Amino acid sequence: MSSQNVVHPPLSGGKLVIGTIAVSLAVFMNVLDTSIANVSIPSISGDLGVASDQGTWVITSFAVANAISVPLTGWLTQRIGQVRLFLGSIILFVIASWLCGLAPTLPFLLAARVLQGAVAGPMIPLSQTLLLASYPRAKAPMALSMWSMTTLIAPVAGPVLGGWISDNISWPWIFYVNIPVGIAAAIATFAIFRDRDSAIRRAPIDSVGLGLLVVWVGSLQIMLDKGKDLDWFNSTTIVVLTLIAVISFAFFIVWELTAEHPVVDLSLFELRNFTGGTIALSIGYGLYFGNLVLLPLWLQTDIGYTATNAGLVMAPVGVFAILLSPITGKFLPRTDPRYIATAAFLVFALCFWMRSRYTTGVDTWALTLPTLIQGIGMAGFFIPLVSITLSGLPGHRIPAASGLSNFVRIMCGGIGTSIFSTAWEHRSIVHHAQLVEGANSYNPVFANSMQQMGALGLSHEQTVGLYNSMATQQAAQLGVNDMFYISAAIFVALIALIWITRPERSGGGDSAAAASAAH
Repeated sequence: MSSQNVVHPPLSGGKLVIGTIAVSLAVFMNVLDTSIANVSIPSISGDLGVASDQGTWVITSFAVANAISVPLTGWLTQRIGQVRLFLGSIILFVIASWLCGLAPTLPFLLAARVLQGAVAGPMIPLSQTLLLASYPRAKAPMALSMWSMTTLIAPVAGPVLGGWISDNISWPWIFYVNIPVGIAAAIATFAIFRDRDSAIRRAPIDSVGLGLLVVWVGSLQIMLDKGKDLDWFNSTTIVVLTLIAVISFAFFIVWELTAEHPVVDLSLFELRNFTGGTIALSIGYGLYFGNLVLLPLWLQTDIGYTATNAGLVMAPVGVFAILLSPITGKFLPRTDPRYIATAAFLVFALCFWMRSRYTTGVDTWALTLPTLIQGIGMAGFFIPLVSITLSGLPGHRIPAASGLSNFVRIMCGGIGTSIFSTAWEHRSIVHHAQLVEGANSYNPVFANSMQQMGALGLSHEQTVGLYNSMATQQAAQLGVNDMFYISAAIFVALIALIWITRPERSGGGDSAAAASAAH
């Protein structure tokens, strides 16, 4: 592979098609693995003879390793070259997936998941970089639209596919499915991109910065994943992890801003477009991902849906996302990306407001309609915001910027999941207390209800138990409605962040500017 500092012309024809498919397959496989194991934890735990709370380390181990490796993309690209790094990541991901499926014990599986998460890190940022460099300037938004479709659809497909495989085959196959996909992606990547590598620069290793990054990200991720199980700050473990994360993060910031060769280029946050675009995209993704976990959980625990059916309720989100993403890519060079992003955030706000009106008797159509509409918002979510974030950056900074932006987004996804599940639980407790406040013999409505249930032949204990279970279901419903309503409000507030950016308007538009920079 060539590592000379040369300008590679855009790809065309069959090479462009195969290159796009190769990169998209790798991203789909990667993102799928962030959610495919979630619904399979009971199967994995039972098969390996461990408790379910130990089984959740299968998710945590991947997330921690992935979060640490993503921001290292820029530094690794300088030392290895973007094509070598991308190809190596795919091959190692396939090997790690194979080892996950073969795992005879939980420690073996966790070690394989750590390897899988670590090598997965650079794949998403580099997929953006390779795509932008492969398309002509005018077609750069189309490249981003292809990329965004895989990134948005995979988290929805993961639970459905994972549930079906666990129910009908066996859990190792949730990892084995990566092998043919990964091999195809690796062969196509080598065939198309082998002569298009970036220049290699042997930058010194920032071992202190790397060490601090591992400590604070690892502590924070474990704290977020285990907080709910350990009752948050009532647990000494969580308090210690939080202190370690905060202190090491403070040292990390100071060190990286003063180091001669920082492992993460924090100076990117001096750029208005990068900062505004990254924060808007990351908080929006945190809300989206938090709700992506919350909605199926509520459907399964309180409405009586199976894991597969709850996943199918989420599936229609892909319809408009797939149909409209290429159209967004086509129109982006001709318009201000802030308009498209604003429209997307308003659509998200509308969807969450619609969900905040749910009742315990919600039907399938009422569940499906907001999900269907949400696909319209998703088509205008990633593409313009990534375009704003990378706008005006020189080519050598694109991998670092993409890596750092994706790192913040992934961390916000984890934070959103933790906050939503905990806040839902707390709001449900508050609503339950309010609902049963008037459950006493002095309340004529309550007394009448008890009398009616007693007339059906239920004992006093049974009537009280039935009333309490009804109150619990209603409280969970009101709690989840609160989460949806707050999400809608935050999406509206985030629009202000979009408008602090000033995307460059030159030639083919801001996405094209990023693309030409990537050349």
